[in-house]
Amino acid sequence: MTVSGTTLEATKADETTPGAPTTLAPTERLERRRRRSADPLVALHYQLSETRARGELDALVVADTSGVVVAGAGSWPVCEELAAYAPLLIERPWGRLTDSVSSRVDSLRRDVEVRALIVSGQEVLLCARRQNRASGRDLRSEGVERDLDEAAAGVSRILESSAA
Repeated sequence: MTVSGTTLEATKADETTPGAPTTLAPTERLERRRRRSADPLVALHYQLSETRARGELDALVVADTSGVVVAGAGSWPVCEELAAYAPLLIERPWGRLTDSVSSRVDSLRRDVEVRALIVSGQEVLLCARRQNRASGRDLRSEGVERDLDEAAAGVSRILESSAA
């Protein structure tokens, strides 16, 4: 892509001749997303997968408030665990938890970021777990925060458009 003044030029593969580039008109919108889907669950997976790769996250999952996976990216057992514990990881007053559940919740709080999103009047939970604690990358660092902000915006957009 070349930027000169206000003219934006880019090339894309010509559909009739594989590998042959064509020039996009300056008025054509450049698509930043690599993959798209009209199916909201597939679109959510694409959104979460891109964020997971960019943010070097172990897993990223959207869960409902009862702890059920709506969509996820990463190892399925990890996504299920994050979704199941997400309602407990949100800072809310809870009744007494068993010692084993309390211990696991405390352990996950160090590695997991959970955000509550309101989409069309319904609460969903966006959960992220960093890849490797030994890497020293803080889940609440500026880059990860920005990635999660973008994921939250994408998840909200996808879910709101499917609810319309």
